Amino acid sequence: MQLVKPCLQYHQSYLQYIAELGDEERYPFPLDFDCDDFEAMLQKNQNFADGVNLPQGYVASETYWLVNGVDLIGVANLRLSLNDSIRHCGGHIGLGIRPSFRGKGLGVELLAQTIAVAKLKGMKELHIHCYQNNLASAKMIIANGGVLHSEIELEDDNAAAIIQRYRIQV
Repeated sequence: MQLVKPCLQYHQSYLQYIAELGDEERYPFPLDFDCDDFEAMLQKNQNFADGVNLPQGYVASETYWLVNGVDLIGVANLRLSLNDSIRHCGGHIGLGIRPSFRGKGLGVELLAQTIAVAKLKGMKELHIHCYQNNLASAKMIIANGGVLHSEIELEDDNAAAIIQRYRIQV
């Protein structure tokens, strides 16, 4: 398994991944980009990496796909810096594993490889956040050296949610 930048080679597997997600909330956020024009979606990912045409409140971020052969297995997004809002709730890395590949420890692998990329970029400390009730994410973060730093209460869809904020020294 390896991390690759979004590319045309995985077009079919990407579309299958999106279809598998169905109506579930998509993580990380680049999975919400319209992929009807796949090449435009790839360019949008590159624009985010270059810090070009970012929406208000966003920061430059790089998207990576975890692939095995022709299969796109997971997606990670590495924010290259944090603004105050994202530092409070969001963090440096968001990721998701394709539904048919979940429960196999691949999130741990995807996060480890994304942390390795951050290290190569000279990042020293990463903030990674997850919902308190998302035990799989918390275990994945801890398995990669995450230490719980704090918790915050977040009003989410008219219900309170607790966000756990972890730090990883790179």
